[in-house]
Order: sequence, then C-alpha cells, then structure tokens
Amino acid sequence: MARTQGVVAEIDEVMVTETVTGTAARTDWAAIFGGALGAIAVSIILFTAGSGFGLSTVEPWSFANRAPAEFAIGAGIWLIVMQWLSSAFGGYMAGRLRTKWVGPRVDEVLFRDTAHGFLAWALATVIVAALFALGTTVAGTAMVGTDAAPDAAQAAAALTEQAREAAASFSVFTAISLLVGGFIGAVAGGLGGYHRDAP
Repeated sequence: MARTQGVVAEIDEVMVTETVTGTAARTDWAAIFGGALGAIAVSIILFTAGSGFGLSTVEPWSFANRAPAEFAIGAGIWLIVMQWLSSAFGGYMAGRLRTKWVGPRVDEVLFRDTAHGFLAWALATVIVAALFALGTTVAGTAMVGTDAAPDAAQAAAALTEQAREAAASFSVFTAISLLVGGFIGAVAGGLGGYHRDAP
C-alpha cells in the first residue's frame, strides 16, 4: 500500500507597491494646467487690486498723474510682487496636485516637482502674454484713424520721449519679475511636492 506524504509549502507575504516604470507619464499636465489657472486667477486679483490702489493704471483725463518714469517704477515693483505671489501659488498647486511617485530616488521626485512648478509658471506667463498682446492689438486698431490737433501733436511728441524712457525701465522690471517668478514657481513646486508626500 502506497503512502502519500503531505507537502507543506511556506509562502512569504509579498507586498505589491506602486512603482514608476519607463512607460509611466513623466509629466502630469492636469496638475500643470491647474497650477497655471490658479496663477492666472491670482494675477487677475492682484492686478485689479493694483488698479484700485492706483499702482498699475493712470487716468488719461487727469492732469495730476505721476511722471511716466515714476509710474514705471511703481508699476514695475507691483508687477514683481504680482509675479512672486501668483507664481508661488501656481507652482505650489502644480507640485501638490502632481501624481505621487513611489519608488524613484528622492532627488528625482524633487526635480519633477520643481519642473512641474516651473512649467505651471511658464504656461500661465504665455497665456497672460498672449491675452495682453491680443488686447493691445485690439486697442491699437480701435485708435487708428483718430486725428490730433497740431498743438496736441507737439505735446504728444514730448510725452512720447518720456514714455519711451519709462518703457525701457518697465522692461527691465518685467525681465526681473519673470526671472524671479520662474524661480519661485519651481521652488514652490518642490514645496508642494514635499507637503504632498509628507506622512
């Protein structure tokens, strides 16, 4: 009579974790678009507040306006503040909303978070610049065909030179605000990712 011996097999518990493979999406565009929309919304709020406080607009019908150079400096500083706050908010949102990665090195996760914050800032900047260019084109088209009196033309020539100098100063402030905004957006993206992965 044949005897059958029982075989006992030990099975170790296996934990399956989510890992990032080569086919996983490296860029979370939903998070980038969300961060960009948040940055644009904050920019609109701050621009409206600046207009209310007289920091970013002038009254063309008033003779008590500041000199163009003085206005350019004030508006440039306000532009930098707007850029800092909006890019920080948008970058943080992009980093915080990005899909969490499990498995790769910490420095790779940090790089991806900062890149998402930077891309959110870049997308918001491109959208705002396109809208601004469109508005400027429409406003310029609407003013075509208006005639100016000879005295007004001479006064306009003097103001044009002042406006040119103010525009040069404003361009420097714009460049600085964009550079700082991109950096802050990237740092805020890394911070958002850190808070996303915090236990």
